[in-house]
Amino acid sequence: MRVLFAVLLALAALIPVSRAGAQDRDIRFAITTVGDTTVTFQAGKMTWVVRTKRAIVVDPRRSDALIARLKVLSVSSTGEAIALVTGQTGRITTEHVVLGTEPPTRWYRSPMLWMGTALGLVVGFGLGKV
Repeated sequence: MRVLFAVLLALAALIPVSRAGAQDRDIRFAITTVGDTTVTFQAGKMTWVVRTKRAIVVDPRRSDALIARLKVLSVSSTGEAIALVTGQTGRITTEHVVLGTEPPTRWYRSPMLWMGTALGLVVGFGLGKV
């Protein structure tokens, strides 16, 4: 019976878990200038902005109503990002904000994974000596 339980537990651990919406990290950026087809915003020290490539413009005064979709082209060394407007539902102004989603970190970069691994090794070694 213990072997069957252990096998079922191991199989359950292999089932992939989807991300919950509350785990998404949406970050707001202030728009500095608006051109005909481009938007410039302050990304600051958020280096991941270039990797996401996609962002949206929302109106915070209208419950984050979608205004436009953007494709990030570049981020300068001063933290200023330039994005191309790919779709637009309204006129973009500097009162709107850019909303970007931080990409998930790689599993092997998680400190909790390595702390859990170390704790598991210590506990396993301790139980093996008993």
